[in-house]
Amino acid sequence: MAEKNAEKILLEIVTPERVVVREEVDEVVLPGIEGEFGVLPWHIPFLTALKVGELVYKGPSGTQHLAVSWGYVEVTSHSVKVLAETAEKAVEIDRERAEMAKAEAERILSAGVDDPEFEKAQARLEKAMIRMQVAGKK
Repeated sequence: MAEKNAEKILLEIVTPERVVVREEVDEVVLPGIEGEFGVLPWHIPFLTALKVGELVYKGPSGTQHLAVSWGYVEVTSHSVKVLAETAEKAVEIDRERAEMAKAEAERILSAGVDDPEFEKAQARLEKAMIRMQVAGKK
C-alpha cells in the first residue's frame, strides 16, 4: 500500500447518491454546527455535525467551493470524511433553479407561522441561499 502524503489530507465527501469528492488536498474549511472550522494535515481527530453551508478546499486544481447540507464530519490526522445529505460543486449548481427554490420558500414564509410547511420552507430557503452563494464562485 502506498504511503500517505504527510503534507496532504484525504478529503472524501459522500452523499446517499454518490461520492462527490475523493482527493488529496492541502486544507478544508467546513460549516460545523458550532461554527466554521478549518482542517490542516495533522489535525487532532474529532467528530462533529455539519450544517447547511459552504465547504471550501484547496487542492491541486486550486480552490473549490461546494454547497453542503446536514450531515457529519470525521476528522483524523490525515483525512476528512464528510457524510452529507447533499453536496454540490459550484459548477454543478443550477443558479436559476436555486433562485426559484428561494422564491418559493420566501412565498411560504410570508404566509406566516401557521403554514404547516413553515419549518421546511425555512430549511429550503437556507439551502437555496447557500447554493446561490456557491454558484457565484464557479
